[in-house]
Amino acid sequence: MANDKFVQKVTSRDENFAQWYTDVVREAKLCDYSSVKGCLNYLPNGYAIWENIRNLLDKRFKDTGVENVYLPVLIPESLLKKEARHIEGFAPEVAWVTEGGNSKLEERMCIRPTSETLFCDLWEKMVKSYRDLPLIWNQWNTVLRWEKTTRPFLRSREFLWQEGHTLHATYEEAEERTLLMYQVYKDCLAEDLAIPTFGGKKTDSERFAGAEDTYTLEAMMHDGKSLQSATSHFFGSGFPDAFDIKYLDKENKMHSCYETSWGLSTRSIGALIMVHGDDSGLVLPPRIAPTQAMIIPIAQHKEGVLEEANKVLEALRKAGIRVKLDDSEKSPGFKFAEQEMLGIPTRIEMGPKDIEKGEVVVVRRNDRKKITVKIKDLAKKMPKILEDIQNDMFNTAKEFLESHIYEATTMDEMIDLANNKIGFIKAMWCGDENCEDEIKYRTGGCGSRCIPAEQEHLADKCIFCGKEAKHMVIWGKSY
Repeated sequence: MANDKFVQKVTSRDENFAQWYTDVVREAKLCDYSSVKGCLNYLPNGYAIWENIRNLLDKRFKDTGVENVYLPVLIPESLLKKEARHIEGFAPEVAWVTEGGNSKLEERMCIRPTSETLFCDLWEKMVKSYRDLPLIWNQWNTVLRWEKTTRPFLRSREFLWQEGHTLHATYEEAEERTLLMYQVYKDCLAEDLAIPTFGGKKTDSERFAGAEDTYTLEAMMHDGKSLQSATSHFFGSGFPDAFDIKYLDKENKMHSCYETSWGLSTRSIGALIMVHGDDSGLVLPPRIAPTQAMIIPIAQHKEGVLEEANKVLEALRKAGIRVKLDDSEKSPGFKFAEQEMLGIPTRIEMGPKDIEKGEVVVVRRNDRKKITVKIKDLAKKMPKILEDIQNDMFNTAKEFLESHIYEATTMDEMIDLANNKIGFIKAMWCGDENCEDEIKYRTGGCGSRCIPAEQEHLADKCIFCGKEAKHMVIWGKSY
């Protein structure tokens, strides 16, 4: 009965997806709201997931030559105003500090919503010659954006992320870095988080404030909505010119610099929940799971059971598996339900009869398949079991994504799909922002998600206005 009572705390995904999400976040003890409205307390279970994402992504960054730095949390207003398009885009979300101690500040400071201006202010002092370039930097930090509506991980006022900022001597080099980081994110999401994505350029109305181009990776959640999972921005020379960052080339001629910026945040945890989770809770890919295996002894009060379980624990630890032993006094059924709620990729069941046979039963969290393994072979076989789970989770998510992408060549078709199907819709667009807005309005919220690099010719004309089409666009509702 303990198992049943534990599971009943989670609403069914198909009954109420939003409530299911909230239930999983709460019951898996990932985070909780703080006394500061719209801000989260990251609990150990949730923060451990972020630590693993951060560590895996940081290694990928460093393999491409990225160096980590850290810049202040406060930005003077005069600094923020140097790039007009940037401040205009963030103005509604900025929080201001006006006093220090008991004194009013001579100039108010904003708590960083993003750090482009801070980097440019520093680079203006550092960069003089072509020898000073490129600068390939990243910082792991928090930002504050005064969001009106918040949801755990998906949208909060303060959130954790990384923001990469790079400075280059040429347009081509900066563009190359922009696309390289886009690919790094795509690989990390696919290979580490088991999340397939659709990617491409954002339309002009959707790109980042101050950017010339924004490249996005869009993941499909179980309810068919899109979650922007990572972005890479090409800024051109806009920010550097605003801060008068110039360099002397080999012929002593002055040139503009070119900038990029790119980021991934704790939204990725929200994506993990909504792509992989089920009615029993989280389902975590082994590569980012804080605990990859939970040993659950059956009839642990009997002689030799806990002793053998601890031997398995040590053997798996020596093999590099992130493993724990649940030797609490809870019933086995409750332990099973708890392991499933936390999304631990495998549980290892071992009772007196199993031990007598020299075996354990490994239960895969993603599909609940049971695998009988000899105890002496377990340490060798577990890495393969975990890798199989990782691959199967990606393939399942990819199959779901690909089976929920539709095509429309008329507005009637598009409206029908938007109202009766979940997922993304491919349709042609003329490039006019007014048409983009009308399509979103008439479909009840299906906005442009991206313009894929690999274009398909579905029709000659824009799906809304009938003028010559310029792009095939992926449309969808989003978080």
